[in-house]
Amino acid sequence: MHGFLDEATGREHVVLSLGDIADGEPVLGRLHSECLTGDALFSQRCDCGSQLEAALQAIAREGRGVLLYLRQEGRGIGLLNKIRAYELQDGGADTVEANERLGFAADQRDYAICLPMLEHLGVKSLRLMTNNPRKVKALTDMNIVVAERVPLHTGHNPHNRYYLATKAGKLGHMLGNEHQGEVPQA
Repeated sequence: MHGFLDEATGREHVVLSLGDIADGEPVLGRLHSECLTGDALFSQRCDCGSQLEAALQAIAREGRGVLLYLRQEGRGIGLLNKIRAYELQDGGADTVEANERLGFAADQRDYAICLPMLEHLGVKSLRLMTNNPRKVKALTDMNIVVAERVPLHTGHNPHNRYYLATKAGKLGHMLGNEHQGEVPQA
């Protein structure tokens, strides 16, 4: 386990690593933004907890990999604002509309801290477990090689169907065909 301080934000981040990850070969990895409700409280409103579990299991099966656990709760708006966004969602707003009604962008996460984290670990190339094209773009924009995008299609349930459809339709997440056409495109 490795800890990192982002001096620009004051946020502390953690990397869990397994095996030889500095050998120059693409490393199975995930950038996982903190989700207290999904990761620790097993919320069914999102797919975060199941994605975290699936990523850790995949790394264990592979025998090597990295998980960057980024302290960016609620797509970067923080825990209390995320709870406020939940209240708006309970009133009919989707996840994007809720963030925007609170005065935030749909996704405020920043992945700049990933570069020094990966450099410190000697990771040059990732097989990135994600459904989010913004994560791929953020890494490639920092000249981190994403050798492969590995989909994480897990955690779908009746309680998060609309949430996942909104992520696919409005945020461009690549979730497969099961959510296409359920919400208007942004």
